[in-house]
Amino acid sequence: MTSPSDIAQQFATFLPHCKALNMRMDMLEPSQAIMSMPYDKRLIGDPETGVIHGGAVSALMDTCGGASVFMHPENAGASVTLDLRIDYMRPAKPGERIYAESYCFHATRTVAFVRVTAWAGDKKDEMVATATGAFSFKHKTKGRA
Repeated sequence: MTSPSDIAQQFATFLPHCKALNMRMDMLEPSQAIMSMPYDKRLIGDPETGVIHGGAVSALMDTCGGASVFMHPENAGASVTLDLRIDYMRPAKPGERIYAESYCFHATRTVAFVRVTAWAGDKKDEMVATATGAFSFKHKTKGRA
């Protein structure tokens, strides 16, 4: 039987946008995930500065949020993003890998809630963006919607 961790590891292999952005799964634990993507000149949003477009960062944060929901111990299936609010704080330094870390901190019968942070390079304390989100959720023990 395939474990949730094995399935979540395959996100970056099977989801087309993950492949296009060269995302990788860096860490999976119960209700948590860390994903990253390399700097890519194809994703530059501002040619003058070389900064990666916010849409690429949001895709990374959204996917990482979904992975943390998938890793929730009471998860019984796939989920979709219901709402995702992202606050951008600073541009990611050109040339550095961008990371996202997500924690699924609460789940009801039908909705899971996450917090996500993103940073570049080794400067985890200098966040590029933060997000809060809600994802659909199928709870194993609280019935079906």
